[in-house]
Amino acid sequence: MVYASQQRLENRTERIDIPVLLDPSIVRAARQIYRTYSEVHPDRIQRPLGVAIDRYTYRGKLIFAGKPILLPQECFVPFSQIESEIY
Repeated sequence: MVYASQQRLENRTERIDIPVLLDPSIVRAARQIYRTYSEVHPDRIQRPLGVAIDRYTYRGKLIFAGKPILLPQECFVPFSQIESEIY
């Protein structure tokens, strides 16, 4: 029994990256936000980490550094999902 509780404790401290399935319309909106940014700022080559986007209004912001802090109605679309259809 002690072993089981130790296992649960260890699992809480480990970082587990589970892919999140996002609504395709949210991914399209994030892609459009990135496309607009790259057209307006063609001289900037810094790659964003992703886009923080509102699930209801589809308004969002590019995230370049750090872990985003999201509001309850927001989700984060990583750049890997945005670029999967760009290239």
